[in-house]
Amino acid sequence: MPGIREISGRIRSVEDTRKITNAMYMISSTKLRKARKGMEANAPYFAYLQRMLAAIMESIPDLESTYVDRREDKKGANRTKAILVITADKGLAGSYNHNVLKVVDKLLECEEKVKLYVVGEVGRQYFAGKKVIMAGQFKYTAQNPSLHRARVISEKMLDEFRSGETDEVYIVFTDLTDSTTSEPQVRRLLPLIKEEVKERLEEDTGSAALFREELQFVPNAQTVLENTVPDAIVGYVYSALVDSYCSEQNDRMMAMDNANRNADTMLRSLRISYNRERQAMITQEITEVAAGAKAQKKAKQEKQEDK
Repeated sequence: MPGIREISGRIRSVEDTRKITNAMYMISSTKLRKARKGMEANAPYFAYLQRMLAAIMESIPDLESTYVDRREDKKGANRTKAILVITADKGLAGSYNHNVLKVVDKLLECEEKVKLYVVGEVGRQYFAGKKVIMAGQFKYTAQNPSLHRARVISEKMLDEFRSGETDEVYIVFTDLTDSTTSEPQVRRLLPLIKEEVKERLEEDTGSAALFREELQFVPNAQTVLENTVPDAIVGYVYSALVDSYCSEQNDRMMAMDNANRNADTMLRSLRISYNRERQAMITQEITEVAAGAKAQKKAKQEKQEDK
């Protein structure tokens, strides 16, 4: 059994750790509210862009554009896919990073030619440790998702797709489905496919309703599409960054809450052990005092009898 001094030291250690985990819980809660507020402020604009994009593709099925070119003539090793993966800059967020990296590992196993772009220090260290070549790294983005950073990432992805360096662009991020569940998602950003655009519109806005009035494009549909797609891609990337950031904070809150609960359980157990040890020491001291008093009394009686 550990001594009372050792138990007391462990209690202080657990209490100090609990202060840290509780502070991290409060910080993540504040960051989560702030990120959601920023997302809600921009959501109507990007939802309108998605509706417009889906309406254009629905109105003109045979639309010709670089952004809808599937490049079916390129297959196998001749086809290059770009994967943008969003991770966190630090751990202590439950299984958040592990789940995303697990999905990316499966994608890398299935594809012959991949250009990997990474957001987040955890992802950079993970793929560097596995000797995976990264085509690009976007630093200082995971902990500060913003429209500017989303635009920088989008421009890089768009430039490579337009130049033919990549034939498909995917994004892997974490979606916060509700207050307790987050799941890694894989979405195709480019080329645009009508069915996927409509499905994404329904997922993100809760409705697949398009413009009911007849659309007129000035000067033409292709020009409108060419100007709409870059902003829509920025919206997709920004949404993914914020969703991942919210998921990270939510998972960290849950992890810290579990840590707090475990700390409370440990403290109760340690305090019970401490009280038992303390009671045993007091009982032992009382027993020793009583035994000493009894021995003295007996010695005194024997001394009187000898007289």
